[in-house]
Amino acid sequence: MTTVRNEGRPAGDGEAPRPLRIVLADDEQLVRGALRAILGAEDGMEVVGEAATGAEAVPLIRELRPDLVLMDVRMPETDGIRATEQVLASMSAPPRIIVVTTFENDASVYAALRAGASGFLLKRSGAEELVQAVRLVARSDSLLFPAAVRRLAARHTGERAADEPALPDRLSGRERAVLRLMTGGLTNAEIAERLGVGPATVKTHVAGVLAKLGVRDRTQAVIAAYERGFVRPG
Repeated sequence: MTTVRNEGRPAGDGEAPRPLRIVLADDEQLVRGALRAILGAEDGMEVVGEAATGAEAVPLIRELRPDLVLMDVRMPETDGIRATEQVLASMSAPPRIIVVTTFENDASVYAALRAGASGFLLKRSGAEELVQAVRLVARSDSLLFPAAVRRLAARHTGERAADEPALPDRLSGRERAVLRLMTGGLTNAEIAERLGVGPATVKTHVAGVLAKLGVRDRTQAVIAAYERGFVRPG
């Protein structure tokens, strides 16, 4: 396990905001090195720790409390799915997690998203795509690769739908409209334009949807929409 004990600092008056703090978890040292080089060169980003297994990653994440984790799906000892579950279950304010995979249609990717990961990234992604993905997930106002998330949810929804409760009746009509647009991958600004309301109103509705569905972000809301029959494949 390699750790970088740089805790960063909060922004004070007249100071720049503290950088986005990132932990890397991957069993391949070359992959971690490439990720560290790309992200470390970006303004506003800082790699604060690295782990080679899921078993190493979980306590490291709890200790360093990063803003975001890049988590390989397939690692020895504890895989990325189980590590994601353990992090989210054991932290009151867990980081956002992007799972890293070789194949986007891998069933383990869907399992990781269902476990609470905020998105996934292919290992063959270029440097620019990596940086954009990290910034998008950190901003959390849209889905990372929405079409692929929808395909995964649609493909696996038949396995889960019978066991899932229906959407709560207490979702308002406007919240249902917002959820439907969220499943299409629209950002808050795009939803606001589509519905003819302000971005702050959309943000309030999104927060209401997440709370009533009992999920932590948009990715889990989309999965819930499919698995509970609100949106159907095709």
